[in-house]
Amino acid sequence: MADSSLYDPINFGALRLRNRFVMAPMTRSRARHDGTLPDSAPVYYRQRATAGLIVSEGICISPVAVGNPKVPGIWTDEQTRSWAEVADAVHAEGGTIVAQLWHTGRASHPSLQPGAQPQVGPSAIAIDGITFARGGRTPHVEPRALETLEIPVIVAQYARAAANAVRAGLDGVEVHAANGYLVDQFLQDNSNHRTDRYGGSIANRARLLNEIVREVSATIGAERVGVRLSPSSSYQDMADSDPQALFAHVLEMLDEANLGYLHLVQPGIDGSESVASRPADMLDCSWARTHYSGNIIAAGGFDAASAGAILTKGHADAVAFGRPYIANPDLPARFIAGAPLNEPDRATFYGGGDEGYIDYPTLDRATTSS
Repeated sequence: MADSSLYDPINFGALRLRNRFVMAPMTRSRARHDGTLPDSAPVYYRQRATAGLIVSEGICISPVAVGNPKVPGIWTDEQTRSWAEVADAVHAEGGTIVAQLWHTGRASHPSLQPGAQPQVGPSAIAIDGITFARGGRTPHVEPRALETLEIPVIVAQYARAAANAVRAGLDGVEVHAANGYLVDQFLQDNSNHRTDRYGGSIANRARLLNEIVREVSATIGAERVGVRLSPSSSYQDMADSDPQALFAHVLEMLDEANLGYLHLVQPGIDGSESVASRPADMLDCSWARTHYSGNIIAAGGFDAASAGAILTKGHADAVAFGRPYIANPDLPARFIAGAPLNEPDRATFYGGGDEGYIDYPTLDRATTSS
């Protein structure tokens, strides 16, 4: 049985959480080519609405932000309407959901860009590795460094996406500043070699995140805004020469913003795979508590016991679960009953139809069929 503290309600600013379970953002690659959601997306999210908070899959803020095939957007009216159907479905079950706003930056590929133009990043430095492109897996290519005058346009796109999310009825937004995507690329100095006001010093490298948070907060209210960080992760070739100083500055900057929450990826979790160690292993939720006084969501391979433990220690206020939510729509019910978990089908994680998306059995269904 799970620790009872997981079932305590809590408010994250304007967000009302019925419990401390958070469904982590997970790319499922089932959107249509125009960035609208599939017909079964409202069912997928509704099935998981007993979570205290659902953080949506990453939602691209513009055509240039797209970095994977079949991922959703929120820059058009049609896309926004498809998210309104999700919001209605989650709210009908008494749930709370925020939109994770996503710009992939240099992690994209020209085949996914308008006019097959080069993807953009803080500097013309390619990721060492492979990525998803229109034709399948392919090596990363060098991005085009953003011009200084282009950056305010991106900030405005985040604000517009946040406004669209709230217009769709979603309860707030999460700014994706983790896992080697655009904002993280600006933060860390192995990917940011700029010499303008967005590069060089820590304060300059954090400027993009600061401007996004300010504009999004001004648009929808800071109490509806969260930020996701992964200080210890090297996923997508990320590293910084002084991660402790960098992320201490970032956390203190965000603390002053009075956000709804901070979503922190714990050390030992590198993108989608667990790893043994990271160069910045000390940058966990307990360390974050010394620099950030607001609500913290911990993410990173938790089970019922470890989730309860981090809440009991006071290092986090809620816990995010990723893959367990793919296969177990009723995760809180399974934890409290001490019931076994369904195993997720990795072959259906990315792309496909309803199989592996909305057909996992709940406890009620399993009992009925037995």
